[in-house]
Amino acid sequence: MVAASVLLLLAAVASAAHAQMPKYGVGRAPTAEEVKAWDLTIPPSGEGLPPGSGTAAAGKAVFAQRCASCHGEKGEDPKYRVITGASRPLNAATLTPKGVDWLLGGEPALTIGSFWQYATTLWSYINRSQPFDEPGSLTPEQVYAATAYLLYVNGIIGEQDVMNARTLPQVKMPNRSGFVPDARPDVGKPPQAKKR
Repeated sequence: MVAASVLLLLAAVASAAHAQMPKYGVGRAPTAEEVKAWDLTIPPSGEGLPPGSGTAAAGKAVFAQRCASCHGEKGEDPKYRVITGASRPLNAATLTPKGVDWLLGGEPALTIGSFWQYATTLWSYINRSQPFDEPGSLTPEQVYAATAYLLYVNGIIGEQDVMNARTLPQVKMPNRSGFVPDARPDVGKPPQAKKR
């Protein structure tokens, strides 16, 4: 009798909780083509980079027109994010008081030059999420040029170096070796099916 009462109570609580869940009746599942279009992440190898190219010289104009209003003329405005700075890797030696940017409240300045591991990650980020007010609106040529400009102002490439699908993955970022693999035994393995 007690078990039946408990089951009846649980059923009533579950039914009430389900009834309170909002049902808006809008939306639909995305199509396979839509999901593929949203899969914009570019791996370190550069696989998936589109045709196009750009240099820092061309990227300066793109940055001035589409990026500087938030990031400052050379990416130095800390209001949104400091994106330029010393191209030294962050490690125990650079995290000493001499390696810390005190203008940022004593925190290390995590800039493209001091933190980002791969140039392709920078391209991918700009392509899918910048500029802030119109993410994804830049052409591949503009993204290559803006990427080249940011790499140039961080002291990583030359002003006339051409960035494209072949050259961008070859850029050696200053902190490429500053990351350590995740040693947890479950990382990189497919999820296990839950036992019922």
